[in-house]
Amino acid sequence: MRIDGRNDNELRAVDIQQGPMDYADGCVIISTGNTKVLCSASVDERVPGFLSGTGQGWITAEYSMLPGSTVPRSSRENRRRGRSQEIQRLIGRSLRAGADLPKLGERTVTIDCDVLQADGGTRTASITGGYVALHLAIQELVRKGILPDTSMLKNVAATSVGTYGDKVLLDLCYEEDSTAGADFNIVMAEDGEFIEIQGGAEESRFNRNTLEKVLDLAEIGITKLFAVQNKIIPGM
Repeated sequence: MRIDGRNDNELRAVDIQQGPMDYADGCVIISTGNTKVLCSASVDERVPGFLSGTGQGWITAEYSMLPGSTVPRSSRENRRRGRSQEIQRLIGRSLRAGADLPKLGERTVTIDCDVLQADGGTRTASITGGYVALHLAIQELVRKGILPDTSMLKNVAATSVGTYGDKVLLDLCYEEDSTAGADFNIVMAEDGEFIEIQGGAEESRFNRNTLEKVLDLAEIGITKLFAVQNKIIPGM
């Protein structure tokens, strides 16, 4: 039996609700178990210099763990800045992989992911919630008549998987993540294609057969996350 009583192939309770930020173009709070992340999307009518004149848009992300999100308190001047930069790059490229950027036009959507409470899986929750915030922002551009529809987007979601001997567990909480033999972060698009696979041995190596089990289990979990996303996305 797992620490929180779940089955090996069971996600933590997932909930996505509209967020409280009226001035963001899209905002949600995603909860996965005890992890909570505020994801907001803001549209800027310009692109980075390297895209100027190309007609193509850009999606980027920023990630931060707020003070009080962990024990002990995290410094507001994030001492693990390198980790935060790696995570926000992952979020940005994951969401770009689900978008047809030329259809966005020369504008940038920035996804801000602020961890309110951390209990494992903050980066995967940020991707899953960040996609919904992005979709809401694109929906707002459609409402304003700037874009014709939201067809430029495909759902993107992510989850974690860990190994314990010959067992493979879906969606790790912090206690599980910190003791896993190997752990993985998997990102997928709703068409079934993989966007990113991050993984490595922590306490023990793994073989190809274990990797296949990891991907199969991740696909099961992420398919369920798509269904949760679609409950809050307009028109789905």
